[in-house]
Amino acid sequence: MFRGGGRGTANLGSDDFNEQCAPRLRFYTRRGSCVETFHADVLVVAADLPVGIVGAGIVGLAVARQLACAGVPVTVFEKEPAVAVHQTGHNSGVVHAGIYYKPGSAKARMCRRGVDLLREYCTDRGLGWDARGKLVVARDEAETIKLRELERRATANGVPGVRWLDGAAMRELEPDVAGQAALLSPTTAIVDYPAIARSFADDVLRHGGQVLLGAAVTGVDRRGGLRVHTPGGSHRLSRLVICAGLQADLLAAAAGDESTPEIIPFRGEYLRLRPHAKNRVQHLIYPVPDPKYPFLGVHLTPRIDGESDLGPNAVLALAREGYRRRDVSPAELARLARSAAFWRLAGKNWRTGVREIRGSLSRRAFLAEARTYLPWLEPGDVMAAPSGVRAQAVDPDGSLVDDFRINRVGDVTSVRNAPSPAATASMAIAEHIIAALDLPTG
Repeated sequence: MFRGGGRGTANLGSDDFNEQCAPRLRFYTRRGSCVETFHADVLVVAADLPVGIVGAGIVGLAVARQLACAGVPVTVFEKEPAVAVHQTGHNSGVVHAGIYYKPGSAKARMCRRGVDLLREYCTDRGLGWDARGKLVVARDEAETIKLRELERRATANGVPGVRWLDGAAMRELEPDVAGQAALLSPTTAIVDYPAIARSFADDVLRHGGQVLLGAAVTGVDRRGGLRVHTPGGSHRLSRLVICAGLQADLLAAAAGDESTPEIIPFRGEYLRLRPHAKNRVQHLIYPVPDPKYPFLGVHLTPRIDGESDLGPNAVLALAREGYRRRDVSPAELARLARSAAFWRLAGKNWRTGVREIRGSLSRRAFLAEARTYLPWLEPGDVMAAPSGVRAQAVDPDGSLVDDFRINRVGDVTSVRNAPSPAATASMAIAEHIIAALDLPTG
């Protein structure tokens, strides 16, 4: 499917994009079905110019790493003073096995491919990989039926070793977990995604690429060649790949792509188990998710650093990077107020939204959901933990975009939706994007 995108200049003004502003330029020196749209213009590669990557999260760095390792000049632009600051650094650290995703979807295909690539990479680099496995727990008969569908999907997606457990078998494995049945995924793993992202960045540097920190992209000029503007100056590029997460829709539109889907930020809040409680379960414990939403519900996740976190919920954030309830961006409020997609989303899902807000404001309400499968949990077992913000793409009709979505307009490729399992799939997503660039890889 071809969609046009006019050439021209687009600037990201401070009123509409104040989160992108940064004071100075620094160099990094540390050692579903996928919807794709393509512009019909013939692309001419300027071999002496680098490919630009916007965003030094794990997906952007995976793309940059693969390009650099193939001998393609590459420059990464990151507005923050470090890599992996936002979604990559604020998640559960789970390597998903591929249970949930519709067979044949980009998520299903790239998750399974991504697991293999990421495991091999972590093994090669000596990065932590703890394949302790996951239980997806059905709490009643209705969820048992939904769990059978997940079993079918897991089989279709080639997830290895998945086993159905009745209640007795589940309790034999995890005595402190309640439910009627469970699906065991023995290969689900936990990792340190920020450490992986830093390793990717090191690879970029080692192969001659650049990772520029404090380099917010403030404009994109596609007249007579491709340029991006940053506070430190302009950069000529042969291609641009936008992996900007929470800022994806704004940057893509600035580069000539459509304004939709819009990013609606959802804060995911966590509680952390106190030391006396964190070893009561050994596996990751997930409820059966509501198939209406691309969220997996409040789950218990042991972390690679030895902690155990409970969450996340999904609460509307009032800033693109609104990690705290008090983080409010007037620009984001104005965007939401004039967004027809947001109001349609809210109209369809306001009851769920109210329930999520209640859980955000009341720790007891938050725990009540988890107690349906972890009945021993008490308020004294948990403490506050850092939150994350999910960049959720929403279509004009108010529907949540479930699968990965990648658009291409001329010489600009934009990752428009890459929620979980994007970190798991990051190296596979990079393969997919780079294959479509048609670059010479000397």
